[in-house]
Amino acid sequence: MHSVADQEISPSRRRPRPASSSSLASAPKRPKFGDAAMASAKARGKLPEVIDLTEKPSAFQPHAGAKKLFIKNLRPASLDVRMEHYYAKTEEDLDGGLGAIFAGRKPAVPLERLYRGVEDICRQGNAEKIYRMLMKRVERHLHSVVLPRIVKVGDMPEVDILRNVLAEWKIWNHQTVLIRSTFSYLDRTYLLREALPSINDMTISHFRRMLFSSQSGNRSLENHVIGGTCKLVDYDRRGTTWMDGELLKDSIMMFYVQGVYTKHFEPVMIKTSKIYYQEFGAARSTDDLKVYIAACERLLTREASRCMAYNLDSTTERLLLELAHRILINDYSEKLLNEGSLANLIGDKDLKSMKGLYDLLKLSGLQKKLKQPWADYVKKTGADIVSDKEHGDEMVIRLLELRRSLDLMIRDAFGRDEDFLWAMRESFGNFMNDRTVAGCWDTGTSKIGEMTAKHIDMLLRGGIKTLPKSLLSDSQDRATAERAGQASTADEDAELDRQLDNSLELFRFIQGKDAFEAFYKKDLARRLLMGRSASQDAERSMLTKLRGECGANFTQNLEQMFKDQELAKDEMEAYKQHCQNTSDDKPSVDLNVMILSSAAWPSYPDIRLNLPDDVATQIERFDRHYKGKHTGRVLTWKHSLAHCSVKAVFTKGSKELLVSAFQAVVLLMFNTASSGPLTYEQLSTGTGLTGGELDRTLQSLACGKARVLSKHPKGREVKKTDTFTFNAAFSDPKYRVKINQIQLKETKEENTATHERIAQDRRFETQAAIVRIMKSRKSMGHAELVAEVITLTKKRGSVEPAAIKKEIESLIEKDYIEREGNAYIYMA
Repeated sequence: MHSVADQEISPSRRRPRPASSSSLASAPKRPKFGDAAMASAKARGKLPEVIDLTEKPSAFQPHAGAKKLFIKNLRPASLDVRMEHYYAKTEEDLDGGLGAIFAGRKPAVPLERLYRGVEDICRQGNAEKIYRMLMKRVERHLHSVVLPRIVKVGDMPEVDILRNVLAEWKIWNHQTVLIRSTFSYLDRTYLLREALPSINDMTISHFRRMLFSSQSGNRSLENHVIGGTCKLVDYDRRGTTWMDGELLKDSIMMFYVQGVYTKHFEPVMIKTSKIYYQEFGAARSTDDLKVYIAACERLLTREASRCMAYNLDSTTERLLLELAHRILINDYSEKLLNEGSLANLIGDKDLKSMKGLYDLLKLSGLQKKLKQPWADYVKKTGADIVSDKEHGDEMVIRLLELRRSLDLMIRDAFGRDEDFLWAMRESFGNFMNDRTVAGCWDTGTSKIGEMTAKHIDMLLRGGIKTLPKSLLSDSQDRATAERAGQASTADEDAELDRQLDNSLELFRFIQGKDAFEAFYKKDLARRLLMGRSASQDAERSMLTKLRGECGANFTQNLEQMFKDQELAKDEMEAYKQHCQNTSDDKPSVDLNVMILSSAAWPSYPDIRLNLPDDVATQIERFDRHYKGKHTGRVLTWKHSLAHCSVKAVFTKGSKELLVSAFQAVVLLMFNTASSGPLTYEQLSTGTGLTGGELDRTLQSLACGKARVLSKHPKGREVKKTDTFTFNAAFSDPKYRVKINQIQLKETKEENTATHERIAQDRRFETQAAIVRIMKSRKSMGHAELVAEVITLTKKRGSVEPAAIKKEIESLIEKDYIEREGNAYIYMA
């Protein structure tokens, strides 16, 4: 048996060593170990520490007495004992390390050594033991340390409890990171192999059980945590200063991580939100519709923004918005669809509120219920415009403004919903052809047709300058036109064409198109004869639109009027060529005659006029030439439609006056007059004009802007006692001065006569339709015949069944048809 001796020398018995260096040098060197002991140590794989006593001062003290020696047995214990001691020490270090982590201190043992210890224990096969130790230690810390810190105050507000929980949760997350790092080997081997929860999941589940299973006094900690979060949401809804956005956002994230968001938080959130929405709806139910819409829009926008800002789940957002829609929209749909309130919003052209209302209803799928109040408003408003006799001249402008405002609402508020577009068109057709509404005018025919024709006449004479700005295109209309490849409505011609299309939209709704045709024909003739069209291209374009809308039969006479103009040009070229060939003298008057077909053009009254000799001579010459060329034709001269150019000499220079034939004849009277004035009677006798025609002519020359005559005494009205003189001092910056003839407004009698003529033509058309139907069918019942006549004549104008019956009786009297029982028989 070999041993190694260690010696301890007491300082009291230490002796001085000899001072002679030679004695030290000659002293024999003691061996450190025996050879056998060295070999035995090497065989065991462990060498003891070698101490060279010669390198240290000698422990021998000659004056201190004998040296005390201690003999220790350094033979290592058995391997099992040493391993048990190592593992027990490791477990003790791990427990101490966990305690330090939970206490917020740095473990006494390095984390790397703890990690190696966990690995050694797992490799030994005690992974389950250390996992159970870890779980017990975690659970004990949470319930004995963390939980008391959370509810340390007895009656703490819910938000403060939530704030404490969140603070402990953040600390726990930091501690979990250290624990997971230390026990990482356990996490990656044993737990993964046995399909057990990871350390991270285990720590989260223990914290969750502490919060949502424990009781603090008589109050559930779960209710306080969830309630505190909902309180923060309520603070944000009401805009209070107690709102803590960071706390709310972190709390929502904690619920996600702990897996309690859907089961615990979301139901309570929906329940508290329902109470808030109900209170909001009750408080706002007495508000004006516009205010209520704006409030609901703000609430829904904030709800959606809050869900995004604080990371609420998309399912929660959907449930909240659906709940808000049901309470604020469905439960208050009667308020939102109130006809009177809607009429105010539409009438005020409140696009923002209408868009908000449409969007709110669309969220609940109720937007189609808005269509009926919308259609009712259009019918009522349109009927009021049509039946307003005091503002009849503004009827079409007001209808177009109504149509424009509704179009903008459909485009900007209803997202171009075609259901509302068709409802609007149907409503326009209903009130524009409502006989009860139209009956207030006592015309017997379509008043809207008449006024639409006059509106188009105004456009074709004056262009878009005659329209209010509210009817003109906006930037979106121009952008749409450009995308469609059309001319931009910024171009005046393109804008005029669009306005004609808008007027044609009204025309499409009119069933009595014969009234439109009569007045349009009358106005077109005046424009063509007087040269008052703003654009010939627009005239041709409008004619093309009417032909496409109503067919060639409708525009046959209108097209003939344009053809007459072209034929008249050819006729005048032939006449001028004839004059050059037959006479060398240049005519003193440059005559230009337009020959019209009496069947195509409106009829005009014959007004007697004393023409100057030169003019009369040229007219007779043309009359002979035309009758010699066209045998059997008769020319009737309509001097009321003539216009001419007269050269006038004034003190400040000569001017060219563009005047009507009546004005020219009056002015020429002053060529033969002496320096004195001419009386009203003298002018009447010399010109042949009487009554209103002479009054309007003198008024245009002496009382208008271009006063080439002076009236005595001065005044706006012309009397028979007035006298007139030539105004030699007249001046104008332009050389050519146009003096407009004061147009006589259409009298009530003339308007009535036009409508009577339309009604008479409609009677003839109805009789012709009856004869055509009976000729093809031979025999028909009364109801079937009336239905066929209505179908056949509705494009020209709707006819009442009573009027059709009256025409049937008239045809029976004329022996075209006869009654046999309950049917009518056609008589050849």
